[in-house]
Amino acid sequence: MLMRPDAPIAVPAAPLAPWLKILLALFALAAIAIPVLLVATAPRVVVHNRAPVVISKRVVPKQELPPVEPIKLQAVTPDDAREINASIPFSTLPNPAARAFNLSGAADSQARAIDCLAAAGYYEAGDDAKGQRAVDQVILNRMRHPAFPKTICGVVFQGSERSTGCQFTFTCDGAMLRYTPSAAAWQRARDVARLALTGSVYRPVGHATHYHTNWVVPYWSASLEKITAVDTHLFFRWTGWWGTPPAFTRGYAGVEPNVPQMARLSPVHVGDKTNPLETALQGDGSLIDPATIPDKAVPDPVGTGLDANHFLVVLDRKMNPDAFAALAIKTCGERLYCKFMAWTDPAQKPAKLPATPPQTAALSFSYLRDQAQGYAKALWNCQQYKRPSPIQCMRVQPPAAAAPAPLASPLPDAKAGAPVLTGVRRKTDTAAPVRPVTLTLPAVKPLPTPSPTPTPGK
Repeated sequence: MLMRPDAPIAVPAAPLAPWLKILLALFALAAIAIPVLLVATAPRVVVHNRAPVVISKRVVPKQELPPVEPIKLQAVTPDDAREINASIPFSTLPNPAARAFNLSGAADSQARAIDCLAAAGYYEAGDDAKGQRAVDQVILNRMRHPAFPKTICGVVFQGSERSTGCQFTFTCDGAMLRYTPSAAAWQRARDVARLALTGSVYRPVGHATHYHTNWVVPYWSASLEKITAVDTHLFFRWTGWWGTPPAFTRGYAGVEPNVPQMARLSPVHVGDKTNPLETALQGDGSLIDPATIPDKAVPDPVGTGLDANHFLVVLDRKMNPDAFAALAIKTCGERLYCKFMAWTDPAQKPAKLPATPPQTAALSFSYLRDQAQGYAKALWNCQQYKRPSPIQCMRVQPPAAAAPAPLASPLPDAKAGAPVLTGVRRKTDTAAPVRPVTLTLPAVKPLPTPSPTPTPGK
């Protein structure tokens, strides 16, 4: 067959080398496998009908106290909440157990602590001993942490006077009014609380200060370390130094406040307050937490040594008198013995102790703590500040007793040199010459110095 001169000449293709075929096959396999693998292993993105939440990942340094945020939940369904919570991994750091705690203070104060802790355990975990032990341990951890109040009841009812500021929802959502535990359930909760307050430690929650159920998502949950789960509750601690054991060394105040909300459950939480310090902290029905007093407001002690436990303070006349006790407690800090005396008149404040009777009478407020005696007392000068109960009032100081008039100096007896009194006559000696009578004068004891601390009123 004839071909055109310009027609292309067919050249047979050279066969591919075996190694090249293998390489092309591997490329083709990778092009299919890699996308499939990415899709299979990528985390599932849950889309919610809510605005994205920005979670702070900042670790609070040791020099800065971490903020205590009120309960605020993300608007998600229970199923979505469980999925979000499951996506937050548990911490791989050590989870040491908390130290044992043993309750101290007066009997009525201890009874209030037991009942406050029992209420938290029951309303937060129901009639379940394991859940109650976990909740009770978190409350004890908070009480030992400087970011929270220094009493059991103070921790449980922190922020309860505000509907959006409470730390435990049952204290501000009306749960305590809606239902009451049975007598048997209440006794079981009290038994669990008593164990926690007498040395029993629930080890699994470690030093957790936060928890929530797995069907809700608080805004703070992703910013803390998730350390364990107890049934449906998840437990968290602060990141960094504030979640480690050295941060949990603050002492217990030793005097529990009287909480009116507890009166339906507890006979020791009644409207008639009997402890001046408790009434001091609830003068108008609200709890003034000493932790809210700024550090710059804390005065310096009188001096060093024993005087390092004494504070002489001038108060601003415009200051809320309900905050006097909070300032005193914040000032005394961890001292086992502390005397805090305050005046609103700077001219009456002594430079050192003891105070004079006029200075004591002008005293506006006093606080005395003696931990060795289980004693703490706050008193106001009710002539200056009206208080809701007379047991908060100092006893009105009586006028300083006048010093006895000095005796007339006796005339000396020139012969005997003994002191004599003249002008003393017997009735039968009207005509006789005056005879000097020798009189031995007793030593005059000095008047006792009035105590610088006013005696509490009865």
